Amino acid sequence: MFERNEEMDDEFAKLIRRVNPPRVVIDNESCEDATVIQVDCVNKHGILLEVVQVLTDLDLVITKAYISSDGGWFMDVFNVIDREGKKLRDEEVINYIQKRLENDDGGVPSLRGSVGLVPSEESTSIELTGTDRPGLLSEVCAVLTDLHCNVVNAEIWTHNARAAAVVHVTDDTTGCAIEDRKRLAIIKEMLCNVLKGNNDLKTAKMTLSPPGITHRERRLHQIMFADRDYDKVERQEGARVVDKSSKPHVIVSDCAEKDYTVITMKSKDRPKLLFDIVCTLTDMQYVVFHGVVHTGRTEAYQEYYIRHVDGVPLSSEAERERVMQCLEAAIERRAYEGLELELCTEDRHGLLSDITRIFRENSLCIRRAEISTMGGKARDTFYVTDVTGNPVDPKIVDSIRRQIGQGILHVKWNSSSSAKPQNENTFSYLFGSFFKARNFRLIKSYS
Repeated sequence: MFERNEEMDDEFAKLIRRVNPPRVVIDNESCEDATVIQVDCVNKHGILLEVVQVLTDLDLVITKAYISSDGGWFMDVFNVIDREGKKLRDEEVINYIQKRLENDDGGVPSLRGSVGLVPSEESTSIELTGTDRPGLLSEVCAVLTDLHCNVVNAEIWTHNARAAAVVHVTDDTTGCAIEDRKRLAIIKEMLCNVLKGNNDLKTAKMTLSPPGITHRERRLHQIMFADRDYDKVERQEGARVVDKSSKPHVIVSDCAEKDYTVITMKSKDRPKLLFDIVCTLTDMQYVVFHGVVHTGRTEAYQEYYIRHVDGVPLSSEAERERVMQCLEAAIERRAYEGLELELCTEDRHGLLSDITRIFRENSLCIRRAEISTMGGKARDTFYVTDVTGNPVDPKIVDSIRRQIGQGILHVKWNSSSSAKPQNENTFSYLFGSFFKARNFRLIKSYS
């Protein structure tokens, strides 16, 4: 009986969405320095993440956002710019956004080669988790090369002494996905041995991604969340001392008169920050009813009014602390750290293994990496520090570039040489000067 009622409710919801299709307005006139995208549609769980994911996958920067999804209707406004800081002028991109957001069944093909989306039938998607250590990626790549696996794309994150990766591989001879179960079992055994190392107190894992299309970055958040990377870890002797002023600040409080839980955040701004927050809240089964996002020159301010999917706000101090820890982890997982190196060259079998070996031999530690190949070209980005987490000696970088090739490996960005962010006035648009009413020095931070 209950199952029949649920089916009827689901069909009724589909009918409502058909009668009231999504409406998207893309406006380049009303704002001087950004394109304004307004989305109105029937509300459903996860709709905010779907919209933010579409914009993020196009490499667009969301500078402001106003979120309202109370009363069964989703009405959000996003101010966006491209990576060059300009309004959207490309008609192909504008039309794609319009069609993609107005198409409720997601049937519009991706515009830019499925950014973050990889059909599993074209390659074998491998998920890895284990304890982070210097040289880990090099060892993983060496094993894959020895087993005749070619890495076509991958993303690797490290946080709180844990490492996670989603790696898409093909057979180096056929260029097709690897489906032989015996071979996959050997790959799993070899990779698990590497991930375990000598003292992995947590279980190292290698699994195959579920069939179908997987959003790689969302999957990485889910993997690290399941691995509890948000738990505190003891700082190892000799490790770099983290400047607490650069840590994100998260406040979780009650809004009793409206029956909401209020989450307020202040952190360094960076690309994909909004996606990371919304992704985490959605996968933790929370719904954002109201919110505002504002980015300054260097900092981002976010405020959300949330409830659990069952309609209840956070009910205990333990739950509030867990949400704070998880959101801080979501912000930190791919915060820019260290030296950004970009590799551009002809792809070949074993290339990634050779590059990461050179990094390891020169005492570089890879904190994060994005690996991609297209049309026979490899385009890889590495974020590196020395083994203690400190900036890399420029002489070592010069030596590595000579080994690999000056025209192949480029220094893109160095966090240690960046100017220190200036203090900015903080404020909230939606419900008054929330930040000004609180002293962030008193915030309990989970490091």
